[in-house]
Amino acid sequence: MDIVPDSSATPRHWSEPQPPDSSPLDAVLSKRNTMALLSAIASVSIVGIGLSLVMSLLSLLLGEQGYSARAIGLNPAAAGLATLVGAPLAPLLARRFGLTPVLFFSLFLGALCLAAFAVTRSYWAWLVLRAIFGGALTMQFVLSEYWINVLAPPERRGFIMGLYATSLALGFVTGPAILSGVGTEGTLPFLIPIGLFLLASLPILLGARAAPEIETASESGVVSFLLRAPVASFAGLLHGMIEMAAFGLLPLFALQANLGPAMGARLAGFFALGNVLFQIPLGLASDRFERRQLLLIISLLGLGGALLLPLVGPTHQNLFCGLLVIWGGVAGSLYPIGLAYLGAQYKGAELASANAAFVMLYSLGMLAGPPLMGYGMDLLMPNGFFLTIGALFTLYLGFIAWCLVRGHD
Repeated sequence: MDIVPDSSATPRHWSEPQPPDSSPLDAVLSKRNTMALLSAIASVSIVGIGLSLVMSLLSLLLGEQGYSARAIGLNPAAAGLATLVGAPLAPLLARRFGLTPVLFFSLFLGALCLAAFAVTRSYWAWLVLRAIFGGALTMQFVLSEYWINVLAPPERRGFIMGLYATSLALGFVTGPAILSGVGTEGTLPFLIPIGLFLLASLPILLGARAAPEIETASESGVVSFLLRAPVASFAGLLHGMIEMAAFGLLPLFALQANLGPAMGARLAGFFALGNVLFQIPLGLASDRFERRQLLLIISLLGLGGALLLPLVGPTHQNLFCGLLVIWGGVAGSLYPIGLAYLGAQYKGAELASANAAFVMLYSLGMLAGPPLMGYGMDLLMPNGFFLTIGALFTLYLGFIAWCLVRGHD
């Protein structure tokens, strides 16, 4: 199949006027927008460090208190369910109160939840706090990604979203590394993410002058974008399923394959490394080629990797780990390319609602992925993990091909 230049770089629903000539004012505005763009990426990446630290910390503390794996798993599920409420609320609140005030509020609310985590050890209190915390951070991610998508130049949107995904992935790697250094004792493990959340407000303050606003209401609800932009929306769903299952179940795969827990942690790390290394190159590719076709190719590669990894097997350790890095990078590119696709299609309030729908699908994937892959591992131990993901890539591949043939978005 031929790959054609990216037609999604020219939005269907809007046209961007081209200035006749550049001027000193244009240069100033460009610098201001660049600063605001980098500020949004920096802020959400700092939040990512604190969030990944807290996710690991809470699970470890609950485990030390003797709670079952089922009870520990229910705690993050509360945050996932809160996302379904927080995502559609985010653009409405931003339109009513302004983008930057809502971002500041979500950071402050998140810091308050962390302080409350530190002073109580009640499981049910933590469940409520985790839901509030998840809702606050959902607003942070929805609005930050809207901010980044709006200010990203159309011809470099894929690169910018790849840069964002890389920065966020580095943040998620850094959080657990900090936790391994400070341990779980005392209040210091909570004070660090509180400090990070407060620090994340500084980039927002620096970029506030060029921050986009949502001035009009969206003509379509959040759920309608699942039908209007299903290729991008289901990319978020598939990414959420794979990412959460990979971090949670690759260690279990290692145990079932008799590799030991230490190797399980390394496998999750190799998957994360792919997310760091491949997002910018694949983002650049999405600026050159039609994004639906690129998602089709990514699905083919994802399916191929899911079939090849079990064939190679972890006994060929170096080859297996190298393939896992590449496969993790390919799977991780679903998220930024899906976001870039939405940014090329919509603007203003519609983009905010589309972004909220994307995050909702991603969160649903995070909730559905681990039990689905776990069921597959129970049926086909241990390669059911990869084969189940291969089946999901097959379904998504068929869906994109159908959309391309029918001319749907």
